[in-house]
Amino acid sequence: MIINQQNPIIIVAGLPRSGTSLMMQMLERGGLPILTDGQRVADQDNPRGYYEFEPVKRTKENEKWLDQAVGKVVKMVYRLLYDLPTDRPYRVILMRRKIGEVLDSQAAMLDRSGNEGATLSPERLAEIFSREMDKITEYLQEQSCFELLAVNFNEILSDPLAESTKIGQFLQMDWDNAAVASVVDSSLYRQRR
Repeated sequence: MIINQQNPIIIVAGLPRSGTSLMMQMLERGGLPILTDGQRVADQDNPRGYYEFEPVKRTKENEKWLDQAVGKVVKMVYRLLYDLPTDRPYRVILMRRKIGEVLDSQAAMLDRSGNEGATLSPERLAEIFSREMDKITEYLQEQSCFELLAVNFNEILSDPLAESTKIGQFLQMDWDNAAVASVVDSSLYRQRR
């Protein structure tokens, strides 16, 4: 199968609360067009917005939204990457974050919303999430339609300029690295370990 690498769909994926919205903000500042519907509005947990696109959640049943995503950036939870058809090119930025911080952030969000979280222990959840992230990484590396860049949320916070440079190179973007890095606001880094 010959894949046209000229106009890939750019995917930002990861666990919930792993920094995917921050990455979307960085890419938007870098000048990339974002595919979002604005249905999920900004709140205390994501004061700059969620950048979600509802049709992504139904990709397995209806993949037509992908036609409008060519050359754009779309965000999705890592598990939905398995539903993407392999007949087109993707560049995937897979967000990683310390699992303990992900769990703390998810717990804080659930607590604020009044929802109950998982009944599993944090240790068990950490084990499952770590294994799931390893599995999706392996899957993406095995499929020729995916180009993959793993980006660590914690490293973005510690050195945003270096990370914005790395991301720009991966996406073949000639952008203002300092402007992209300026999106990072350490005051929003609330669950630290």
